[in-house]
Amino acid sequence: METPTNETSVQTPAATEDDGAIPTQVEDSAATQAEAVASSELPPVPPCQVSMTAPVSGACSGRKKSIVWGHFEKVKIGEGDTSRTKAISHVPICPKNPNREDLVKGQKTLAFVPKKDGEDGFHLVSTSFSVEASRKALAEMIIIDELPFRYVEGYGFKKYVTTLQPKLQLKDIPSRQTVARDVIGIYNSEREKLRKSLKCCRVCLTTDTWTSIQNLNYMCLTCHFIDDAWKLHKRILNFCQVEDHKGETIGRKIEMSLREWGIDGIFTLTVDNASSNLTTIKFLQRVTKDWNGSVLGNEYMHMRCCAHILNLIVGEDLKEIDASVAKVREAVRYVKSSPNRSQTFRSFMERVGMESKSLLSLDVPTRWNSTYIMLETAENFEKVFLRMDFEDDGYSSYFRTKEDSGGLGSPCMTDFQNCRAFVTFLRLFCNATKKFSGSLYVTSNAFYDEIFVIQESISNLVKSQNTLLKSTATNMQTKFEKYWGEGEKINPLLYVAVVFDPRKKLRFLKFSFLKIYGNAVAEVMVDKVKDLLFKLYNFYTSIRSPNVQDQSGSERTELESDASDPYVMVHSRYERFLQVEQSVGCSNELEKYLAENCDGRKDNFEILEWWRDNCNRFQVLSKVVKDVLAVPVSTVASESAFSTGGRIVDPFRSSLSPLMVQNLVCSQNWLQATVRISHHQSRDDVEALEEELLDLGNMLKF
Repeated sequence: METPTNETSVQTPAATEDDGAIPTQVEDSAATQAEAVASSELPPVPPCQVSMTAPVSGACSGRKKSIVWGHFEKVKIGEGDTSRTKAISHVPICPKNPNREDLVKGQKTLAFVPKKDGEDGFHLVSTSFSVEASRKALAEMIIIDELPFRYVEGYGFKKYVTTLQPKLQLKDIPSRQTVARDVIGIYNSEREKLRKSLKCCRVCLTTDTWTSIQNLNYMCLTCHFIDDAWKLHKRILNFCQVEDHKGETIGRKIEMSLREWGIDGIFTLTVDNASSNLTTIKFLQRVTKDWNGSVLGNEYMHMRCCAHILNLIVGEDLKEIDASVAKVREAVRYVKSSPNRSQTFRSFMERVGMESKSLLSLDVPTRWNSTYIMLETAENFEKVFLRMDFEDDGYSSYFRTKEDSGGLGSPCMTDFQNCRAFVTFLRLFCNATKKFSGSLYVTSNAFYDEIFVIQESISNLVKSQNTLLKSTATNMQTKFEKYWGEGEKINPLLYVAVVFDPRKKLRFLKFSFLKIYGNAVAEVMVDKVKDLLFKLYNFYTSIRSPNVQDQSGSERTELESDASDPYVMVHSRYERFLQVEQSVGCSNELEKYLAENCDGRKDNFEILEWWRDNCNRFQVLSKVVKDVLAVPVSTVASESAFSTGGRIVDPFRSSLSPLMVQNLVCSQNWLQATVRISHHQSRDDVEALEEELLDLGNMLKF
């Protein structure tokens, strides 16, 4: 038998960190050089290969060969008499190799799993180190934490990561060009995952535009949808450059984006109150009317940003702000204008026996929510300001000079009373804006709760004896009627969302309409909402044919699990009996849902969980509910992406191309979808604090 041991050469392809990466224009042009080096390291392709398992001339055919030859291939090199044969191992990539995973991914080691809260003992697991996995994690860190590409080339970073993992060598740490290509690879991979999730899915959209430091126009398009597990999702579809902010330009860009994603249905598009957005809506209603996923001819597509309307209602009244608020603002400005004055203020706090961790904050006059925060904190220090007025010569002389020059004097007790009343009023708008701006929970069902409270409060304050509040409330009532007068200018889908809250249904709408508009108007408005409910239900019935089940899997499981407790089992059967009794005479799911009693108001009620548990009883209606509850009532989801874009395209990284900006912004949004909510909330809190400190810093410069 011919033995290959004379010239056996075991060769394994060298791993290249740039193999298969997509080149792109990044911080310098060395990306192509990296690709050239990577390609030069690849082994040459042998000219001819012959399986080692084939019979060899001159060999003893009766002798059994070892199974090891199944991991070699015989390669003929050269021609004629000068030709020779080599055996090349393919052990690392052979599918039949039982140790293939260890050879490819590296030898496994033992490690302890970190303990969870309240967990006893420990768990020992086997882990393995992979350069490829570490590279991917590094690129994800660059995306999520908004780090510059050159971060990976810093000496301190390289020293740190090599101490974490001794198997990681300096040559394994990718360059910034390689990281940029990895970022694009992650973007393409995550984009394909999202495309599959959006297949045959109807979405609710929000959009807004932004101008970067490069003076480039960007449009952010965000989709909102509820999946089959009744989880709400918010995903940025595009963060792309646009020629201008014209309505038709934005409309065409949105149409093109949806076609690229394979989305064939828009349920709603939430935009702010800019006049150009009306053109965008009309364009999209026209071009998408015949799409498969269109609902009722896109009649209810236009959704106005409720947070923006609240801002218009409040902000316009603060342009002619009351003298009391102006006096308090000047007092806060005095204290924060120098370290000595701040120290004097703290000394007066000690004199009046006051301890407080809250700090004075100076507002930005064009932002009413910052004025609210300023007044809310300043009113807590009323005693300190009044004490300074007759004991601090610097404070009193400052305002005396202001009065002599035609300005306002220092705030008195009446001024603080007026501000306190004004804060109570503004708190309603501030709380409503926060609820409207949520993106981790559904907001459409909570809209009318806030509007009803605000509308009723305005009506009561119009009758107030306080001149400040009465004047402000009267002006706000006029503007409220302008934007949301008698419900005619509110998208009726927001009323439908209230009905789909099992604690409210049509009964809550009837109650609130009676309180605000009276009996005659209330009856008409309730009938309109009911007509729309049946239009939607009939439309979804016509496009879907659900398989109705007499008893859902969850109900059967519940019966089996409750069999050990007869009292619980009887209660469950009684609830189903009531459902049947209440639905007598109902011809469809919608009538059955409306006929059932409202659920009691519960603490920590989750509307999506309720529908997830009851979707088998309302198979068609639940399809309507998914689309309606996914409707966002504000454009904050799209606007928040601009803060990310602003950090990515800062003055030091303004050379990034619009395509790379889109890759970074979108990939960050998609990757953060797997981050725990507590992490999201922490990021929001930090960003809010940073924004507040930035505003205060800017004010102190003047």
